[in-house]
Amino acid sequence: MSLRHAVLGLLVETPSSGYDLLKRFESSLAFVWPAKQSQVYGELAKLSEAGLIEVTGTGARNRREYGITEAGRAELREWLTGPGAESAYRSAALLRVFFLWTLPREEGAAYLKEFARRNQERHAGLERLRDEAQWAGDPVQVCEWLALEFGIRSSQSAGEWADWAAEQLTEHL
Repeated sequence: MSLRHAVLGLLVETPSSGYDLLKRFESSLAFVWPAKQSQVYGELAKLSEAGLIEVTGTGARNRREYGITEAGRAELREWLTGPGAESAYRSAALLRVFFLWTLPREEGAAYLKEFARRNQERHAGLERLRDEAQWAGDPVQVCEWLALEFGIRSSQSAGEWADWAAEQLTEHL
């Protein structure tokens, strides 16, 4: 998955300015694929240069609104239906876990407990987001809900795992 495809997917739903895209990232995609302002604006420039999006309007203070082109829709469709290259799982957090043996036991356990706490906090925030949303059942919302539910369940599982792992580290190292 890439920022490129996330931006294209958001632009299929509705033309947006860079600012609007950032707000939509924060309210819907942040738990799946977070992005910073510089990344979004940089990606908009690349997508425009590649002919995958175009300026569809200009507002106050030269605010540009972008829409997806047919080439952009084709790119998104190819990415959605093509073979996935993301079969390898990468996690900086788990890479750290792999090397916790190099730390004193208490520091390793503290890292895992903090990992658990962050996931529990994330889990609670995602549940609030789900519970406060007005789910109308349109296709966009159904897919957003499915991705949100993955975030809810994975953060809960990761938090439980980290609590368990902290106990194991304390007992076995």
